[in-house]
Amino acid sequence: MRVILVRHGETDWNEEGVFRGRIDVKLNQSGIQQAKIIGKKLSKVQVDAIYSSPLSRALKTAKIIASFHNLSVQVLNEFMDIDFGRWQGLTRGEVKKRYSDIYLTWQRHPQDVTIPGGESLNEVKERVIHGLNEILSRYPKETIVVISHGAVNKVLLCAVLGLDNSHFWKVKQDNGAINIFEYIKYGSKVFLFNDTCHLKSIQDVLESMRFRVSPLGVSGPLLSASAYFAKNPPQQFPDDEAKRMVDEFIEGRRER
Repeated sequence: MRVILVRHGETDWNEEGVFRGRIDVKLNQSGIQQAKIIGKKLSKVQVDAIYSSPLSRALKTAKIIASFHNLSVQVLNEFMDIDFGRWQGLTRGEVKKRYSDIYLTWQRHPQDVTIPGGESLNEVKERVIHGLNEILSRYPKETIVVISHGAVNKVLLCAVLGLDNSHFWKVKQDNGAINIFEYIKYGSKVFLFNDTCHLKSIQDVLESMRFRVSPLGVSGPLLSASAYFAKNPPQQFPDDEAKRMVDEFIEGRRER
């Protein structure tokens, strides 16, 4: 089975650095435009099924992608975002202040943390692998698109790479990122990882690495991915239609 794993488009809480988890935050206009660009990029790919988390930020992204393929979206709860429990709706600074000790462990040893009132990464891993195996049983040789969330994608990609959750922070998943891996009963292989070149050029990616972007967004003078994207328009695109869509995306960012 070939899996195209996508992180949903941007929400306002991504931009503001707020823990989202199970709170059903909708895509903002930038996120909707990102989803359209992803849909255009995947429009010439033969896709056999599309699965999504039930949360609207993922489901809306999935429905936009599905519109390019005349497919319906199948919802699978196993791909729902991590349950951030009592951290949900709080900024990173607020969590750091209220839960200083456990938040420090979360930054240094995420595999050892169960979020207060929420989940651990190991619990996320168990359910997401169960969901992936369920899809494998239905589509063993097909190409499947899965739209999920940053934390879930990171845990899944660690598992596919044979890494435990201590490597969680070494995996990056930007809004609108595309990953591709092969998943069969006896093993897996990753072919594409956190690809955002449909949203920004390689040079933009390299330039953004100059900034230490926090896991949840901006911190002090740092730029979030979308803020950097709006300030640094991409230069190279696969076709004129994709370029037009990205130009509209950038213009919308400037008007906000």
